[in-house]
Amino acid sequence: MNTEKLAKLREKYGNAKGADIFDPHFKEVAESQFSEDGGRKWPFAGVPTFLDTPFASDAAANDFSGLDIALVGVPMDLGVSNRAGARLGPRAIRNIERIGPYEHVLRMVPGAMAQIADIGDVPFRSRYSLESCHEDIEAYFTKIVDAGVIPIAVGGDHSISYSIQKALGKDRPVGMIHLDAHCDTCGEYDGSRFHHGGPFREAVMDGVLDPERTIQIGIRGGSEYVWEFSYDSGMTVIHAEEVPKMGVDAVIAKARDVVGDGPVYLSFDVDCLDPSFAPGTGTPEIGGLTSREALAILRGLRGIDFVGADVVEVAPQYDATTNTAHVGAQVLFEELCLITDALKRRKDRA
Repeated sequence: MNTEKLAKLREKYGNAKGADIFDPHFKEVAESQFSEDGGRKWPFAGVPTFLDTPFASDAAANDFSGLDIALVGVPMDLGVSNRAGARLGPRAIRNIERIGPYEHVLRMVPGAMAQIADIGDVPFRSRYSLESCHEDIEAYFTKIVDAGVIPIAVGGDHSISYSIQKALGKDRPVGMIHLDAHCDTCGEYDGSRFHHGGPFREAVMDGVLDPERTIQIGIRGGSEYVWEFSYDSGMTVIHAEEVPKMGVDAVIAKARDVVGDGPVYLSFDVDCLDPSFAPGTGTPEIGGLTSREALAILRGLRGIDFVGADVVEVAPQYDATTNTAHVGAQVLFEELCLITDALKRRKDRA
C-alpha cells in the first residue's frame, strides 16, 4: 500500500465515528438518519410500518392533512383464482427491515423530500364479500385522492387495482405501466367481474384507464388465450422472453413512449418475477424477470408523471425464505421514489 495514501486515510478516518461522513451528498443523507450521539434507529425494534415510515393511524379522521403520499395496506384476496394468501402481504412487507432510506441509483431520500406515512389498512366492512370490499376500496381511495394525497397500495390480490383506478381516473383516464406475468384483462367468470384476472378490462370499460397509454411487461404462461382484450383495446404487451432480446433500455424507452406525458399508474405484481426470485405468490409462472431486471426497469421510469402505484400478490406463506416479501418491500421503495420525484416535479412547475 502507498504509505502516503495510508497516512492521509488515517488522518481523515482514524478518529471518525460512523456518523462522520465527509462527502457532501452522503453527509446530507447521514444527517437525516443519525442522532446527535451518532446512533441510528434499530431496524428490528418498534412497531413495523411500510418502509419504516411514520404511522398515521388517524390520517382519515384528519382528512389526510399534512400528507403528500400515503402508503395503504389492502389485505384482501377474495379475488384470487388459484392459491389464496395475498391478504397477508401487507403484514409481511411491513415486517421487512432495512429498505432505504437512500436509493443509490436515483441518489435520493424520498423521506426527506415529502411528507410520507403508513396510514394503515383500508377499513373493510366484511371479510367475506368481494363486492363490498371493492366498494370500500374505491370509497377509501377516493377520499385520499380528493384530499390531494398520492396513494401507494400494498395488496392483496390484483383485483384491488380496478377500484383504486376508479378513484384515480374518475376525472380523466390514467395510463399504466404494468409489470406482471398475466395481462389481467379477462372477462367475467365464475359469476364475478371483480376477480384478479380482469381488473384492467373493467378499468378500460369504465373509462378510467386509457388502453393506448398502457404497457404490460413480463407477460407469459398458458393463459395467453384469454388476454385478447389487451391487444384489441390497443395495449402494448411485452412478453417475458422479449425482455432479454430487446434489452432493458429498450423496454424502458418503449414504456416511456407509450405512456407519454400524461398521468400514469404503476402496478407491480410480484409474479412478473421468476419464481426463483419470488416463490411466495398465488399464480407463479416459470421464465419471469430477474429482480435486477425489474429494478432496472423501475429506476428507468424516473420523470414519468406517476399519480399512484401498487405492489400486489405477495403471499408470504408460500415462501419460507421471506424473499418475496423482501422484493415486494424493495419495489415499494422504488415506487415511493418515483412518486416522490413526480410530486417534486409537479410542485416545481406550479
